[in-house]
Amino acid sequence: MKHIVIIIVVCLPLLLISCTNSNPIQENFMNCMSTEFNAYTKSVQIFFTPNSSLYSSILHSTQQNLRWVNSTSTNNYPLLIITPFHESEIQAAILCSKKLGLQIRVRSGGHDYEGLSFLCPTPFIIIDLMNFRAIEIKTEDETAWVQSGATIGELYYAISKKSNVHGFPAGLCPTVGIGGHFSGGGFGTLLRKYGLAADNIIDAFLIDVNGRVLDREKMGEGLFWAIRGGGGASFGIILSWKIKLVRVPLTVTVFTIPKTIEEGATKLVHQWQYTAEKLNEDLFVRVIIQNVNSSANIRTVQASFNALFLGRIDRLTPLMNKSFPELGLRVEDCIEMSWIESTLYFAGFPIGSSLEVLLDKTQLYKANFKAKSDYVTEAIPKGGLEGIWKRFLEEELVFIIMDPYGGKMNKILESEIPFPHRKGNLYNIQYLVKWEVNGVGISKKHLKWIRSLHRYMKPYVSKYPRAAYLNYRDLDLGTNKGVNTSYSEGRIWGIKYFKGNFKRLVQVKSKVDPLNFFRNEQSIPSMHA
Repeated sequence: MKHIVIIIVVCLPLLLISCTNSNPIQENFMNCMSTEFNAYTKSVQIFFTPNSSLYSSILHSTQQNLRWVNSTSTNNYPLLIITPFHESEIQAAILCSKKLGLQIRVRSGGHDYEGLSFLCPTPFIIIDLMNFRAIEIKTEDETAWVQSGATIGELYYAISKKSNVHGFPAGLCPTVGIGGHFSGGGFGTLLRKYGLAADNIIDAFLIDVNGRVLDREKMGEGLFWAIRGGGGASFGIILSWKIKLVRVPLTVTVFTIPKTIEEGATKLVHQWQYTAEKLNEDLFVRVIIQNVNSSANIRTVQASFNALFLGRIDRLTPLMNKSFPELGLRVEDCIEMSWIESTLYFAGFPIGSSLEVLLDKTQLYKANFKAKSDYVTEAIPKGGLEGIWKRFLEEELVFIIMDPYGGKMNKILESEIPFPHRKGNLYNIQYLVKWEVNGVGISKKHLKWIRSLHRYMKPYVSKYPRAAYLNYRDLDLGTNKGVNTSYSEGRIWGIKYFKGNFKRLVQVKSKVDPLNFFRNEQSIPSMHA
């Protein structure tokens, strides 16, 4: 993707029209954009105030967690939403925000669990990268450029249109935005073969606090290291990423085998812990645990063993029969398909769905929810699992997703990128509780439940620190207390996400954004702010 800078003076009448009924801060900001800085725009509106007819629909369009839609004060909403088409508009927005003392929140997909890309307690603007969605696939050197506002589904679709033997090791949900996913690490069904999305990034374009556009060479290896797993929103606005495509076979195999407690789920999950991390790296078998109603309409717990194998059935079944015979995999449990079809399978689309569903930004599973995460380094005993099941039966709609590590993840050093959760981890746990009706009392009930489950899990998960995954953002771990968050305050949550890499992230932040302009409730602090 060629990087072309086009500078044209912005159309002043367009800005003045959008200033109608705006408050002084909004008017000053847009006047700054139109008079003090050159910026490129198209003949469409890119600025939306709370008085704009499209403001609300744009603000809520990509929010996955409905918990924040109706239960948050409008005082935490942006003074202005900008949907730029060109980098120079973003450069101008950064400089004008600095001048006027406004914060910036950047949104690529809206899947951040705690709403940090679209909520803020102090005056702020949103830069929504919905128009930065270009993707260029180059199969000749097995690379691609993808802009931060594209979704995982759009990336997968674009790859499939160019090649049937290439893929990319990113996440399972197609509506997740590239910007946040890549900069936080990003993993999916290919992680045991190829590692994280962030492990396969080879260049990027970023706009820094001074409005400069920097590629890998210009930003330096320290900053390039930081944005691949350290959370890009702490360091600048990442426009696009150059990624290394990976090879996939023409035919892959998937299966899902559900087992309830009554069908031996406890024994199988217990055995899976000893097996999944050691399987052939072509095989990814995760476990999804949820509470369900049995055929007798009695609530129980079900564990679904959900797998991708990079090969055909005839190679998979003997491998499973040797490594995990307890599961009892049969040929009829397996489905052969292409890799791109497997991305639809794991996203929850019916088999046979058109590939075009990957382009739909309508989110399948919007809900009110709270999530937390853990890493497991030693197998949880059966008694510990039974304690989880007991707590599951107290709630209505809860999930645990266990994603196995091992394979390629064991071969990459903890310090290679900021994401440190490598060798020694058997699997990652994501806890989710969902509820349909929102409200303060209802939310508190479910939040209390998942926090209680998290406390219960303490003896069974990683220690010193009790680690967590950045892309499963959890403000319960601690938050910045304002602009001048100290290293020791940030370390409370930072060490859980980044372990020993947190100190280096702070050093990079202190160098590239010393006054802590790019910040949120869990951004990397600067030593100088």
